[in-house]
Amino acid sequence: MAPVLRRPTTAALVLTVVALGSTGCTGDDGGAPTASATATVPAPAPTESLLPSPTSTGSSVGDLAAGFPSDLVQPPEGSEILVSSAEDDAATGLTTISLNLRSPLATDQLVQAVRDQLAAAGFAETVVDPGSTGLAASSTFVRGDGGAELLTLGVLDRDGVRTLTLGGTVRL
Repeated sequence: MAPVLRRPTTAALVLTVVALGSTGCTGDDGGAPTASATATVPAPAPTESLLPSPTSTGSSVGDLAAGFPSDLVQPPEGSEILVSSAEDDAATGLTTISLNLRSPLATDQLVQAVRDQLAAAGFAETVVDPGSTGLAASSTFVRGDGGAELLTLGVLDRDGVRTLTLGGTVRL
C-alpha cells in the first residue's frame, strides 16, 4: 500500500513561519549574520494567491471556508479573517480546520473569546507556555477521551495587532 501524504494545515504553516521569523541567526564571530542567515523569502506579488492552488476548494481568503464549523467557532467581533480552511476526512470522520485572523482585541480578550466558544462545545483547555516562540499566547483544546478532536491556538502580538491561528481536527 502506498504511504498517505498529508499537506500541513494552514495553521501549521503560519505557526512555522512565525516561529522561524522570531528566531535569530548569528555567525561564529559573535553576532554578525552569516550569508545563509541573511537570505530572505520574497514577498508575494500582488497577483499571487494565498491558496495552495487556484482550484483549492477547502480554503478561503477573507472569509470562512465552505464547511468551516462556524457553529463551533465564530471569529471574535471586530476580527478580520485572513484565511480559513475546512477539509473532511471520510476515513476518520474528522474535519481538519484552520482559522487565521487579525484582531484589535487584547491578547487575553481574544483568547477568552475563543476559549468560551470551545468550552461551551465540551473542549478542555491546556494553556501552553509559549516560551521562546515569540507568541503572546498558546493553548491546546481537546474533546473526548481519544484525543482525536484537538485544536491548537496561537496568538502573535505585533505592533498593537494580534494575529490568531487556530487549527486541528474536529468531529462535526
